[in-house]
Amino acid sequence: MSDRNDSELHRRLGAELFNRVWDLLSLERRTADDEAEMIHTAHASRYHWSRVEDAHRCEAMCREFAGQLEDFDLPAMHEALARAHLVAGNREEALHRLGLATELCAKITDPGDRDIIQSQIDSITSAAA
Repeated sequence: MSDRNDSELHRRLGAELFNRVWDLLSLERRTADDEAEMIHTAHASRYHWSRVEDAHRCEAMCREFAGQLEDFDLPAMHEALARAHLVAGNREEALHRLGLATELCAKITDPGDRDIIQSQIDSITSAAA
């Protein structure tokens, strides 16, 4: 398989898995099996996105469509990039992104959305410190 095909496959799988995680997050009541699926699916999504040649495509899209974003999109993007930088060993950039994510998370108006993003930030904060 060519590098281009690999990248396209990883991008497609990363997006599909990411969307499944959000489907599970939106459930009012999750079972233990749902929780386990959500965790493993999030890890799989992160893996596939790490394999995409342009890992910062999400940021570029957020900039391009800035006027159409919800208030949770940018903090979620910075949290995801913090996680990716942490995994890649870029601690300084991970901490920078966590700071941005935390600052923007505080501005999310919906408490449920804010709690979801904050829990993601909290899940990696100790690893980045």
